[in-house]
Amino acid sequence: MTEKDLTTQVRESYDNVAEDYAQRVGGELTHKPFDRQLLDLFAARVRDLGPVADVGCGPGMGARYLRAQGIDAFGIDCSTKMVTAARALGPDVEFRVEDMTQLRAADGSWAGIVSLYSLIHLPRNDVRSVLREFYRVLKPGGLLLVAFHLGSETRHATDWWGHPVDLDFVFFQVSEMLSHVWSAGFNSELDVEREPYPDVELQTRRGYIIASKPPAPADVLETETVEP
Repeated sequence: MTEKDLTTQVRESYDNVAEDYAQRVGGELTHKPFDRQLLDLFAARVRDLGPVADVGCGPGMGARYLRAQGIDAFGIDCSTKMVTAARALGPDVEFRVEDMTQLRAADGSWAGIVSLYSLIHLPRNDVRSVLREFYRVLKPGGLLLVAFHLGSETRHATDWWGHPVDLDFVFFQVSEMLSHVWSAGFNSELDVEREPYPDVELQTRRGYIIASKPPAPADVLETETVEP
């Protein structure tokens, strides 16, 4: 399957579930204090440094939360119907349709990226190339927050809440995701795991990584020799 075919597959699947997904998941951060704590930590680091993207934003809960913290946050998703749902839930936040494998942003233009379960539909061999794309668009010193399901299996879904889908859900060990993050050029700053919240989310253990793009080398100051 080509990258274009995969993007189309993911887009069509999320278009099919967008309305139910927004209703069921769009407000879930209210019930996830640990996730809010990580987003607060992230927000404190990127505040006033530039735009922050919620990549694979779904109904936009990450972007909406960051905007409420005063961050210049926006969301992108490949699903047109999911973006429509995000705009309805967060009319004061910019949401747009975009493919995270080929971001339209210029090099070094974003202060941060939040990727909440947006890498989980990629084949393992494609994760590093997408993380390199994230690296490209981040400013030196820019911050990345990645969330994912913990494990080593791949689950395939053909039905989701009664809607037809064709999705692989790829689970990652923290050590595996860290290797991808490092290979893309990032410095990892925090990695943590948690148990699922009962009655709130899919009952899988969760992993989180916060990483940063290395700062630009300090300019070497040229000194002039002063004749006595």
